[in-house]
Amino acid sequence: MLLSATALVLTLTAASCDDAPEVTVAQVSRGTVSEVVEAPASVTARGAVSLTSPAKGTLAQLLVAPGATVAAGQTVAVIDSPEATARLAQAQAALDAAKKAGGGSTKVNLGGVQKALDERAAEAFTEARSAAALITDPTLRDKALAGITTAERRYGEASQTTWGLIKGVEKGISSLGQAMKALTQAQVMQAQQAFDLAKSNVDALTITAPFGGTVQLGGASAAAAPSSLTDLLSGAGMPAAPTGALPGVSGNINIGSPVTPGTAILTIVDTSELGLVAEVDETDILLVKPGLPADAELDAAPGAELRAEVTAIDLLPTANSRGAVAYKVHLVLKHTSVTPRPGMSALIRLKVKEAVGKLCVPAAAVFSADGLDTVWVKNRDGKAEKRRITTGVAGRDVLEITEGLREGETIVVKGADKVTEGDPLP
Repeated sequence: MLLSATALVLTLTAASCDDAPEVTVAQVSRGTVSEVVEAPASVTARGAVSLTSPAKGTLAQLLVAPGATVAAGQTVAVIDSPEATARLAQAQAALDAAKKAGGGSTKVNLGGVQKALDERAAEAFTEARSAAALITDPTLRDKALAGITTAERRYGEASQTTWGLIKGVEKGISSLGQAMKALTQAQVMQAQQAFDLAKSNVDALTITAPFGGTVQLGGASAAAAPSSLTDLLSGAGMPAAPTGALPGVSGNINIGSPVTPGTAILTIVDTSELGLVAEVDETDILLVKPGLPADAELDAAPGAELRAEVTAIDLLPTANSRGAVAYKVHLVLKHTSVTPRPGMSALIRLKVKEAVGKLCVPAAAVFSADGLDTVWVKNRDGKAEKRRITTGVAGRDVLEITEGLREGETIVVKGADKVTEGDPLP
């Protein structure tokens, strides 16, 4: 919605003799006219992340309290997961066995070692898919599942090569020495991958803050998708799983509470830099540029002074609350008389145009005649005369005049609809 604000002083020169004059005149003067775009907005934090459990187990330690400030890398919680610890021990044993295999002995059960590796790898990928299924956003979920599929495909290719070497040894097609060496290398690589996955899962049981911020127990309404398979298994960026809390009962996870992959433990919100995201209508968006100053008013604190600056404008549109096309405009708060909370509703006013020291008249003085902007001017005989004008910056109550009027001329500023050509003016 296009609105405006202005600062203008007009000198009233005359009025009718009635107590409530129907026609009022004033002299054209110079002033400042501002064209302002208003748009609904909400307060944003610099960042937020929900930290979740990477595995099934219990919450062993919760090292921070709600509202506490934490630093990047600080340990905030510890999960006790016997299953994850057991898988790491199994992966370590398989890695040790793979390194010892092929040491010159032809009695090694090559197929058995490979089969065990494949089974443990399949368990790891199944667990990763189960964790990805907890992501509610379809796009983020598909991205995570695609990463798992790619990793599983690469493992499968290595496994097929290994099984081919095993069969070659059994059939006597390949040189035993070369096959044993290649086989050992392939199996060690696969065992190392399985060990790394299991170790990353155990390491993730000690949950640390990815960046500094303020602690809030439980999960946020939305979270980022994991960027890799390791992130998925470690629970980084996974969305909160439903807690199923009863009415009147806190849904937060307490020490000793059971957890599963994706259970939200706490959320860290970085409020070191607050901003605003506004939805500007498509009819106004071309007037908005980066660096443009803006004033904002919070619904929760009417009259509070907030100043902001446009930092970026989205290229792709979004449907606004009225179903019309709008574009998101991002702003950073430069000054606030109060400290807003992320998510608070606000109204921003973007000063998109400004004319300083220009001729200007009240918007009520301008009317349309034959499709052209027109005003009533008091001529030398003191009578009303139509004058075509050209306007510039359009404020809410005042318009800039670029052609058609001179400073000091007298015009009708109230009751223009009651004046006809040649009427005497006060």
